[in-house]
Amino acid sequence: MTRRLFATAALLLPLLAAAAPFAYVPNEGSGTLSIIDTETDKVVAEVPAGKKPRGTVIGADGKTAYISDQPNNRLVMVDLVKRAPAGTIALGESPEGVGISADGKWIAVAIEESNDVVFVDASTNKKAFAVQVKGKNPEHAIFSPDGRLVFVSAEEGEAVDIIDVAKRVEVAQVPVGARPRGIGFAPDGSRAYVAAENSSEVYVIDTSSYAVLAKIKAGPRSNGIAVHPDGKRVFVSNGGDATVSVLDAATNAIVATIGVGQRPWNMALTPDGKKLYVACGRSGAVSVIDTDRNVKITDVAVGKLPWGVAIR
Repeated sequence: MTRRLFATAALLLPLLAAAAPFAYVPNEGSGTLSIIDTETDKVVAEVPAGKKPRGTVIGADGKTAYISDQPNNRLVMVDLVKRAPAGTIALGESPEGVGISADGKWIAVAIEESNDVVFVDASTNKKAFAVQVKGKNPEHAIFSPDGRLVFVSAEEGEAVDIIDVAKRVEVAQVPVGARPRGIGFAPDGSRAYVAAENSSEVYVIDTSSYAVLAKIKAGPRSNGIAVHPDGKRVFVSNGGDATVSVLDAATNAIVATIGVGQRPWNMALTPDGKKLYVACGRSGAVSVIDTDRNVKITDVAVGKLPWGVAIR
């Protein structure tokens, strides 16, 4: 009997490993976290997530979501197994974008009012330290793939601030276009892509020299960034015309434009890169894109004013 059970379990393991992930969508207008099954593209749960949830990351074990609750100056934790609130972590005034290191050790939160980035130790769920940045009104704080750097977009600073995590200081500031927003990295960490909303541009930054390698005209009010796992394509949401641009990373040329819902904002790809989930705030929906064909395949209704998407 023991051998038979073991054999059955062994057969099930590949099926469990291949299960499609969930997409987690913070809805700042309804104060909830929508959970989408990416296999069926259906909402399977709605969880209370504070008054105005925005930036969201998933812990390394996949069991906890960390969500910035802007008016309450905190991170809300959601137990993703029980699909229920699981506590809070106090932060500074008006937290917004949230990033997590690849190893899951550190969570970084951009704090708008104090112009700094708070680092939370994910092993203790406590604030560990904060780093002041030069740019005003930081929105996103995104780790490089190796966890060594955090790039911070300063909405009112027309710049990206770069933090050395080990040294706990800002080490560089890179000028970019007006109102920088979304940030994404090439899988090898050699380049960072930054969307500048008011100038409708994408800046490509060398992460070693901090030099701007390219400035690319995107769609109107370019905002969110998602880099394909193969590093060959970069997706850019354009809030001004309800589209997502597809950028060829080798040529820095826009090779496709895909229609999505109204006011596309932040986005996330499934781990295999086959689907892109785009939060469309004014539509109250997430548009799902087939990245092989560069077409929208469906819209998933979620809560009010979805801000972004997190997929671990």
